[in-house]
Amino acid sequence: MGPEVKAATILNTTFVRPAKFYLNGFSNIPNVKYFYCFLCFIYIMTVVGNSFLIAVIYLVKTLHTPKYMIVFSLALTDLCGSTALIPKVFDTFLFDRREIVYEACLSYMFFVWFFASVQSWTLVTMAYDRFLAICFPLRYHRIVTKPVIAGVMVLEWLVSLAVIGCMAGLIDRLSFCGSLEIQSFYCDHGPLYRLACNDRYLNYIMAFVVVFMVICIPLILIVLTYICICIALSRIASGVERWKALKTCTSHLILVAIFFLPLMGTNLAVLTSYIHPNARILNSTLTHTLPSLLNPIIYSLKTEEVLKSIRKLCKNIRLRNI
Repeated sequence: MGPEVKAATILNTTFVRPAKFYLNGFSNIPNVKYFYCFLCFIYIMTVVGNSFLIAVIYLVKTLHTPKYMIVFSLALTDLCGSTALIPKVFDTFLFDRREIVYEACLSYMFFVWFFASVQSWTLVTMAYDRFLAICFPLRYHRIVTKPVIAGVMVLEWLVSLAVIGCMAGLIDRLSFCGSLEIQSFYCDHGPLYRLACNDRYLNYIMAFVVVFMVICIPLILIVLTYICICIALSRIASGVERWKALKTCTSHLILVAIFFLPLMGTNLAVLTSYIHPNARILNSTLTHTLPSLLNPIIYSLKTEEVLKSIRKLCKNIRLRNI
């Protein structure tokens, strides 16, 4: 019996719950410390950008609107998601602490996937906001109210909590009697449940449920929303008005592309062809971290409304200091 199995807690003759797992990501990558420096830069800028945006929306009362409630939720999700992932990556690989206890591994998996799910559905809510603004402009302010958006946000968080919690909870029924090396840079669900020795059919089904919930269904809803928007814009006689309405959607479309395309590309490539584990890990790392950095820059910090609010806030601070 090897040392890994000896370290496990044996509940009965067939069920083995390991004390620890071993994260095997970023192995044999040349000059990997430069990549860690890049990740550190991404994390610092993500924290600064999203914290600044959250502070501006909170402090400037003119931004206390349904639209910026959604932006606030996205910035908070980006901040929490990056904090759940990147510091632990540094601790694991930069300081070579690759062993992670069983309970911490499940928590790690839960928080990474939970915030990814909330981020995905927040992008759907943004698409819904654009759809109503363009297709039903006269009824927009009656439909999109603060209580409605607050209810939608709470529902997204609760549903994500239930589904991702169920996914993480189902790991607890698995027996790990063989290898305890997770071929990923964090406790990812797929690489983890495939290490199990007993029946993992429910986990396989749950993996599909989560992929559909986080990637497929939100993307389908966003595409349907923009089909409706395009149909509505085609009925506008003036090309200038059509372009002006479409321009309000470009930032959101960029966010959707940044979030969904790398996720879809990675998953399709894994299913249809062979990818070197290190290439997959590097791509997955950027897929989980870059959107959180770019979201506040693309969608909010460059918009005229937010820039005016920032200038107004800075002016008020200067006047208080005089």
